Amino acid sequence: MRMAAEQGHTQSQCYLGLFYDEGLGVPQDYKEAFKWYKMAADQGNADAKFYLGFLYDDGLGVPQDYTEAMKWYLLAAEQNHAQAQYNIGVLYNDGRGVEKDYKEAVKWFRLAAEQGHVDAQQNLKLLMEEGNHSSRSFKLRKSKKVRLR
Repeated sequence: MRMAAEQGHTQSQCYLGLFYDEGLGVPQDYKEAFKWYKMAADQGNADAKFYLGFLYDDGLGVPQDYTEAMKWYLLAAEQNHAQAQYNIGVLYNDGRGVEKDYKEAVKWFRLAAEQGHVDAQQNLKLLMEEGNHSSRSFKLRKSKKVRLR
């Protein structure tokens, strides 16, 4: 795996990043995970872009930076990455790195929901049932890291 990653194979780079991120067979090292995710993301890997957003969102191996998290989530979302779309909805819902904007949250949840993202479907239903979103703030969980496709 490492050899393929070092030779520029993007999926191997992303997997190696995930191994370091989760401590799978190697010591957990978020800075090393960031390095491999960034290599893959720079070559267009949507999963790597999502994972970079996740690292910035949680401040793992990098300073916590919601604006930077949003940047990476948006880059992944442009490639129809449902988890990234969902997390963008959460950032808009919570006003982290952006102004609170329930219309934008609904938009992003809808995009993720249309791809079968269950949490997005549930949050979309919750927000739509509420009607006047400004009267209540929902605390939503961001999408968790998952195994790569």
